[in-house]
Amino acid sequence: MRRLRIALALTSVFLVVEVVGGIMSNSLALLADAGHMLTDVAALGLSLFVAWFGKRPETPKRTYGYLRLEILAAFINGATLLLLSAWIIWEAFSRLRDPEPIVNGIMLIVASGGLLINVASALILRPSRGTSLNVRGAYLHVLGDLLGSVGTLAAALLVRYTGWFAADPIASIFVTVVVMRSAWALVRESVDILLESTPAHISAGAVRAQIEAIPGIESVHDLHVWTVTSGVVAMSAHAIVREPDRHQHVLEHVHDAMQLFGIHHVTIQLERKEMYEREMHLHL
Repeated sequence: MRRLRIALALTSVFLVVEVVGGIMSNSLALLADAGHMLTDVAALGLSLFVAWFGKRPETPKRTYGYLRLEILAAFINGATLLLLSAWIIWEAFSRLRDPEPIVNGIMLIVASGGLLINVASALILRPSRGTSLNVRGAYLHVLGDLLGSVGTLAAALLVRYTGWFAADPIASIFVTVVVMRSAWALVRESVDILLESTPAHISAGAVRAQIEAIPGIESVHDLHVWTVTSGVVAMSAHAIVREPDRHQHVLEHVHDAMQLFGIHHVTIQLERKEMYEREMHLHL
């Protein structure tokens, strides 16, 4: 949370500078970068709120607490980036058809400042990017803005030394395409988690085989593996174990076996005999 606060403060201050600089210089690349920075501020603010609010304890109504808020925040961040990117590309093609003059001195100064701010923010968030999909979403926003600053600075240098005004919209298109790729990956991963899909790094077939290899288990059905939130993978299944005296032994072995997959939240229902009439839809 401390890293998010610092990055949010830096980004918020420079957002105002970049908007004013973009308007004064008539630079689409600067305004595009400011647009990305605006989503950075929103993403960082949302991530900070979710990191704080998500720590609230579970309740009888929300038995997982508010852990999934971070997944929702990541989805919103990614979707916002995609929408903003589409607008920037549309505007950039309009500028390519009809290039507009740019006040290069302002553009160059602001682009340089933006690059420094984004480098600082990225370095602040980088150590925490792998701990949470929420923080990863915020980091991707900042990283996209960092690429935007590089492109904007390159465009400013081209305009200054060659007078080629088309460099401004071309830079904005290049940066936006790069950002869209990361944003789409974030949205796709968030949707998979919200749909409770099997995590990409875990094979449901391998999980089933590992459980069925435990002595005493005859068969497994209604197997589900899903991600609750970043770093929390859950599994539930039904297993046929005919000897009652083996139930505790089997239960302990299932929990141990799931550690191999990084699954720490395990729920397994042990059954002495088939219950097809009651569970016809579960025996798949």
